[in-house]
Amino acid sequence: MQLAAGSVPHPRSTGRLAFREGGPVPEESRPTVRSRRLGAELRRVREAAKKSTEDAAGALKCSRAKISRIETGASGIRRLDLGLLLDLYGVSEQKTRDNLEELARESKKRGWWHDYEDTIPPIYADYLDLERDARYIRTWQPLVIPGLLQTESYAHALLEANPAAVRPERIDQLVKIRMERKEVLRADNPARFCAIIWEPALRCPVGGPEVLRSQLGYLADAVQHPNITLQVMPLSGGATAGACGGFVMIGFTDSALPGAVFLENLTSSHYLEQPAELNGYSLVFDHLRSSALDPAQSLDMITAIAAEV
Repeated sequence: MQLAAGSVPHPRSTGRLAFREGGPVPEESRPTVRSRRLGAELRRVREAAKKSTEDAAGALKCSRAKISRIETGASGIRRLDLGLLLDLYGVSEQKTRDNLEELARESKKRGWWHDYEDTIPPIYADYLDLERDARYIRTWQPLVIPGLLQTESYAHALLEANPAAVRPERIDQLVKIRMERKEVLRADNPARFCAIIWEPALRCPVGGPEVLRSQLGYLADAVQHPNITLQVMPLSGGATAGACGGFVMIGFTDSALPGAVFLENLTSSHYLEQPAELNGYSLVFDHLRSSALDPAQSLDMITAIAAEV
């Protein structure tokens, strides 16, 4: 559905963790992205320490079911209990403990986008949660300009082009949301953003020549910011580009391995969170980056295309 880059997901779109046995999780009990991240990390360090859920339950004097709910993000955890678990698991690095404490403290915090709950489906809100916490964002976009680098006119034209996914009366509000998302790149400590765009996406006349020319000019200005890197995959990249659909990798630490990969298509959107899957997409992105033009050459191509429009 090009949620991150173009449109918004169909209401039926679901995140991988948005369902449980027996049916969909009721909206009021859906784990937040942060609580899922906290739970997954607690499970990882528990398993690394070779501790069982029974060991964890004994430390907290609770049931194993409660530990399971914490590790799936369905239940929160008190700071004291979190400290007890980290002691049990031998987590002594203060930075790691601080990061997990912050996740626990912020797990129920609502972002600005929750004011638009009547417009955006839960999967979009989850994506915005991930984006808000990102230390870095890496994306491959073969068809459209990445959402965080779109102009208002380009975004509006793109949303208008998909009437099956977006009701006309909501387009203006969705464009506003997309523009507000850009704050993640302008904050005091902004996310590092690296985008690889296939050449056809730069040439597709979304909104007509004037809109496209303005969009290409915006890209040329955006890459002047030190936290933004843009590379173009030329058509000569051939099968390297055409064989891979768009994706977004989001990292929450300085680790090269992302914390989540976001995928989307016409009717669904979902996340990948398993280490083997994340590693696979990291390898693909590195291959695309090495095959693309370098940033200076990419800027030259963007400028040249803008002059042709």
